[in-house]
Amino acid sequence: MLRFLPAFSLFFAAPAWADDHAMTETSDLTFERVFASPSLDGASPRQAKLSPDGRYLTVLRNRDDERERYDLWAFDRETSEWTMLVDSEKLGTGRELSEDEKMQRERARVGNLRGIISYQWTADGTGILVPLDGDLYLASLTGDVTRLTDTEESELNPVISPAGKYVSFVRDRQLWAGEVGGDALPITPREDDAIRWGEAEFVAQEEMGRLTGYWWNMGDTRIAVQRTDESPVGIVTRAAIGATGTKVFDQRYPVAGSDNAIVELFIMDPDGGNTVPVDLGAERDIYLARADWGPDGFLYVQRQNREQTVMDMLKIDPDTGASEILFTEKAAARDYWINIADSYRLLDDGSILWWSERDGFGHLYRFDGGRWTQLTRGTSPVTQLVGVDQNAGTIYFQMVEDVLEQHIYSASLTAPSAPVKLTEDGFMHSATMDNQAQTLLITRSAHDQPAQTYIANRSGERLAWVEENALDADHPYAPYLASHVMPEFGTVAAEDGTPLHWMMMKPDMEPGRKYPVFFYHYSGPGPQIVNRAWEGALPQAIVDKGYIWFAIDNRGSNNRGVAFEQPLYRAMGGAEVRDQAAGTNYLKTLDFVDPERIAIYGWSYGGYMTLKRMQAYPGTYAAGISGAPVTKWELYDTHYTERFMGDPKAVPEAYDKASAIPDATRITDPLLLIHGMADDNVVFENSSELISVLQEANAPFEMMLYPGYTHRVAGEKISPHMWNTIFSFLERNGVTPPE
Repeated sequence: MLRFLPAFSLFFAAPAWADDHAMTETSDLTFERVFASPSLDGASPRQAKLSPDGRYLTVLRNRDDERERYDLWAFDRETSEWTMLVDSEKLGTGRELSEDEKMQRERARVGNLRGIISYQWTADGTGILVPLDGDLYLASLTGDVTRLTDTEESELNPVISPAGKYVSFVRDRQLWAGEVGGDALPITPREDDAIRWGEAEFVAQEEMGRLTGYWWNMGDTRIAVQRTDESPVGIVTRAAIGATGTKVFDQRYPVAGSDNAIVELFIMDPDGGNTVPVDLGAERDIYLARADWGPDGFLYVQRQNREQTVMDMLKIDPDTGASEILFTEKAAARDYWINIADSYRLLDDGSILWWSERDGFGHLYRFDGGRWTQLTRGTSPVTQLVGVDQNAGTIYFQMVEDVLEQHIYSASLTAPSAPVKLTEDGFMHSATMDNQAQTLLITRSAHDQPAQTYIANRSGERLAWVEENALDADHPYAPYLASHVMPEFGTVAAEDGTPLHWMMMKPDMEPGRKYPVFFYHYSGPGPQIVNRAWEGALPQAIVDKGYIWFAIDNRGSNNRGVAFEQPLYRAMGGAEVRDQAAGTNYLKTLDFVDPERIAIYGWSYGGYMTLKRMQAYPGTYAAGISGAPVTKWELYDTHYTERFMGDPKAVPEAYDKASAIPDATRITDPLLLIHGMADDNVVFENSSELISVLQEANAPFEMMLYPGYTHRVAGEKISPHMWNTIFSFLERNGVTPPE
């Protein structure tokens, strides 16, 4: 998946206390401070979990003096005391991670984090499995820690089996398993380097949100294990150009239209014996989207076709590997695709709770005995299934409200019913629940409140704060409150009349003067940019420099339904460019906007969008910044690209039209190109081809390349460097506030 906002956190806020400037002394908000520790967002705990008995709440908490390092903490709900269980710096070895683990962290979007990034409770609640610096540890609630592995290789995807008997992990392309406290042994063969056992293939990790390649059953008696043959996949020679040297990696990267890895599935005992192959069907060119063990002891596999227009739910006999199709999900429209989701649940009575866009919006359905019942409906999509209380017959879910907010709701599991809202207006919410859906763990934020996390009962009533993150005088953002700016929202019409939501933050302006615009865009399929969340301080720092900050969500972004996303089908670089131009045209009608000083910025798909906007409308933008852009969709991976663009061999004209290379020389306005030179996602060839075309045409442009950095160019020092580079570029080209 193309990523957005590396080193760029959106901050759309103006707190209620913004008018009381006298209460806070104003400090300048610099790029250096935006990315320094402690984080201006305040504490940001990750992976909050309840112990099996419900007494302890555990979280990963980042440090005040090192914002990207996380330690494991526990909150005793009986004594109301917090305790650090594992100090990652004290326990860790600092050993360099294997290349496989580094790349897996990139896929999981945690490549920037240090210390503990994941953990798992044991089934009896007496211990916690903690991966750290490539090895595994077992921590107790008393603070004692036992080291389970000590190897040069990293242990990937470590888990404690559901019943708590085994620890398993992937090491050196094999799946290993052993009893907790004992020695783990490989339970799959070591074949050649093209064969991997127990790992998700590249596109599953990057595009399907599936980060594992093995699954234990409920009783710890059988494991479903993926075998991946990467030999058909083309090799991209990736030169990870660093500051003092270059490492060359032969990366298996399936570009659009090329062969994917061959994925097979096997079911075996915990010692690797009694292995049977799973029948995934005669067609081998498929995607294994999801796999889950059901309460009935069968394995359920979601099989997606290469075109991503059909999803079959397979029921697998664990003794024989034989499969049958329970049901088939098809794309909601002819020129559309299936969006893979995690919003489903295999229920104890044999029915399945399922998320689908079949009526044009994402909603929840129940499949029972071959019949479908739609449980939610309307033009506000359900974005996430949060929990299922099977005893009470209640489902909990996250749903869009009025486009700009998301809330937590409950509804009936057995029949259509009016959803009951459980969260407070004015916030963006997300939530998780325990397996029995008895306790909600809710995270919320708003324009006047950075992210807060609390425990709530099933009615949404707050029981206790996990992190209140109050904006008091001790909060890291307190010195900058007085200059904080209230965002404004509105809509403009797309060419077909569709309302497009925009957001604007304005600096302190003098009447009669005109101000430059920093126009941010992502624009690709997926992320919704304009909403009511608090997400960081960088846009505020830009406004403090005297710029108007502006963003608009074009057609193609999510949370508005199928018809809103559909215009990008086989037409990337089309409707979204025109929709962003509608935002530009609106800006030019405002008497406080300098129409000659509108600069555009984007990263990844947004970097591509900068190029396409400058090509489509030369002379419109005063300057453009293109970060890590895709320039030819034939260079990007199969699952993402073909979902929206189809097979380049079948529709070459669509790829030609979408490419940013043929019209590169139409870019006549100042361009700054930025790319990490070790990018494994949008490989550097995307930029090098553009660079060559521009140079051969004697077309002027500027570039800033970052040795050793991947698709994410970010860090406490490198981020200020990049943002100071961007604004120095704007100043050189006259995109500056009035003096």
